[in-house]
Amino acid sequence: MTALTTLDPLPRRQARLHRPLLWFAAVNAVLTVVAVVGMLVDDRVIAGSTAWFKPTKFAVSFLLYSVALAWLISLRSKPSRLTWWMATVIVVAGTIEQLIVVGQVVRGTRSHYNMTTSFDAALWIIMGSTIIVLFLATMVVAAQLSLTRIGDAATTWSIRLGLAITLVGLALGNLMPNRESGVADIAGAHTVGAPDGTPGMPVTGWSTTAGDLRIPHFFGMHALQALPLFAALLVLLAPRIPLLRVLRVRVGLVVTMAAGYAAVLALVTWQALRGQPLIHPDQATLTVAAAILTGVVAGALISVASAIGTRKVVTA
Repeated sequence: MTALTTLDPLPRRQARLHRPLLWFAAVNAVLTVVAVVGMLVDDRVIAGSTAWFKPTKFAVSFLLYSVALAWLISLRSKPSRLTWWMATVIVVAGTIEQLIVVGQVVRGTRSHYNMTTSFDAALWIIMGSTIIVLFLATMVVAAQLSLTRIGDAATTWSIRLGLAITLVGLALGNLMPNRESGVADIAGAHTVGAPDGTPGMPVTGWSTTAGDLRIPHFFGMHALQALPLFAALLVLLAPRIPLLRVLRVRVGLVVTMAAGYAAVLALVTWQALRGQPLIHPDQATLTVAAAILTGVVAGALISVASAIGTRKVVTA
């Protein structure tokens, strides 16, 4: 293989970062700090978790989501009014979600699935509506970004596949409101095989005794960050690893990574629906996990093997 001569750099911003998304990210960064302090000083428990635990998770998730989306939108060579407005709709929907989540914590009650009073029910209906709006707006933005070539083929496909998996992850959130909670006036549940509020894992709060549908929802949503970052890592490593200078190797690795990510998303969804905690997999889960790992390794080897005998470094 010849020495490196040229290599497409990481894609650079072609437009200004989306201001509303940046402001939303900044507000959620502040909210993260406030909510963490709340967990330390407020000893109230809501639905089996520390009162400020849910606002913390939502703030961190929205922070990552909005920063990634603002960056991706700025990479488009041609600005789009539709994309700008849909991103603004996402900010409005996310803001409404956060106001209700935090507001209900201040009131000392749960936000999700709460039908205890007419006011609580109205808030939950509003949340359900804004979630749908956020999903549809994200789908429009994803379609706009997917039609644009951003960087080389590896980067472009990392963005397209990351957005597709993120939409699936968002859609999986619909599994929770449709579950029987077993509790009066609570219309939904995230735990399968046990009531909500069972012992949870540190940091995430995911159930350690039953299935938890929050896992696939969270994991799927953040493909938007994981896959483009993986593609960027390949570019950064290319100067030191000659094989990564070949475009089709990077494309193959990105596709393999995306396929593995999607397979793991399917696995943790299946595991949760069977009422099985993430940290206590049974033989069937371990077998499927091993098959996924084998497939990813095989895909990576095939991608690398595609460059054997290459005499010219492909860069575009």
